[in-house]
Amino acid sequence: MIGLVVVSHSEKAAEGIADVAAQMGGGNARIVPAGGDEDGIGTSPDRIQAALEEADDGDGVVVLVDLGSAVMNAELAIEMAADVTATIADAPVLEGTLNAAVETTSPKATLDSVVERAEDARDYYKLN
Repeated sequence: MIGLVVVSHSEKAAEGIADVAAQMGGGNARIVPAGGDEDGIGTSPDRIQAALEEADDGDGVVVLVDLGSAVMNAELAIEMAADVTATIADAPVLEGTLNAAVETTSPKATLDSVVERAEDARDYYKLN
């Protein structure tokens, strides 16, 4: 099963997003939060790498991020986790994680299909 990693500058936000996605979208989805850094607010390549390794069962991992430096640190963590195939989805972090969680539960899910479903969330409107 494709794993998911949620990277946020806030540990609580990453955990909350992972919880919402698991409860609403994919009870069986493998979603690992990687939020905050040793100083509190921020992101940590080491935490992200550990989350990548935890989320991976051999099928790959999709990473969802909140803000700018989360992308940079996720890219670095992907390089550090040499045995993990991972890609970053360009998607809103909550909606994208929810969509991705649903897709991971499909027996036909691939890394590309999970990224695509996450990125579909860019087109959602909350108001008409």
